[in-house]
Amino acid sequence: MNYNIIQDNNKIILKDMKNFDPKHIFECGQAFRWKVEDDNSYTAIAYGRVINVKREKDDIVLKNTNLDDIKGIWYNYFDLGRDYDEIKRILSEDDVLREAIKFGEGIRILNQDPFETVISFIISANNQIPRIKKSIELIANHYGERIEGTEYYSFPTPEALSKAKAEDLKEICRVGFRGERIVETSKIIARGDIDLNEIFNMPKEEGKKILMTLPGVGPKVSECILLFAFKKSDAFPVDVWVKRVMEYFYLKEDTNEKLIGDYGAKLFGSLAGFAQQYLFYYARELGIGK
Repeated sequence: MNYNIIQDNNKIILKDMKNFDPKHIFECGQAFRWKVEDDNSYTAIAYGRVINVKREKDDIVLKNTNLDDIKGIWYNYFDLGRDYDEIKRILSEDDVLREAIKFGEGIRILNQDPFETVISFIISANNQIPRIKKSIELIANHYGERIEGTEYYSFPTPEALSKAKAEDLKEICRVGFRGERIVETSKIIARGDIDLNEIFNMPKEEGKKILMTLPGVGPKVSECILLFAFKKSDAFPVDVWVKRVMEYFYLKEDTNEKLIGDYGAKLFGSLAGFAQQYLFYYARELGIGK
């Protein structure tokens, strides 16, 4: 991890930054509050901040930020303290992953806000990414707060979203049948019946049991939340693309999602979540197993 962090007015430069491609990071299905700009940079909204991210040759340029926010927010969000070279070295012992890693070499797992991640992946169930992104944007616009100096809104708090009407979420925010689940989940968290922060210190399976008591959180959604919000790198979410790539390369037959998840978790161990992201991106972009 030989890179330097340099401040230049209202931007930060990650000098000689390897293993970081904004396209791979934002378009691998883990986050939904981003958009591609005309200059091929990515604008992302997280933790009540707006940041613009672009790769320029060997560097990553982060605009609309400063060193304080890098230390307080973005260092953790972009997982900048992790040695992705070592992760790739270990996973590349697997022939399939060696090729998948070449294809998505710039993927990093984002460490996202737990409540936002819970709601986002409740919305993601049986849904498509453009629709998920739009619903989350509408929820932020209607129930969040304007981020100073920008046109964007922060994701609402559990308290704010617990007061929403399910019908409004359906009609205005286009979440369909998920409206009731979003309101009820927000109420549970707002009341303190579940303290999401406690999950950080739990083993994955214990955290999974707690998450699955929330309306709309099943096995796949819980694995996504654990991986993308709670740093449970042994989580292995199985969506349609991961199912296809695992059947195509590893299992050689139609297999149910639970067995695929168990197989992936056992095969890749503590790095299962990283393997999942490389495999997801590889399968989706190339249409493997379709």
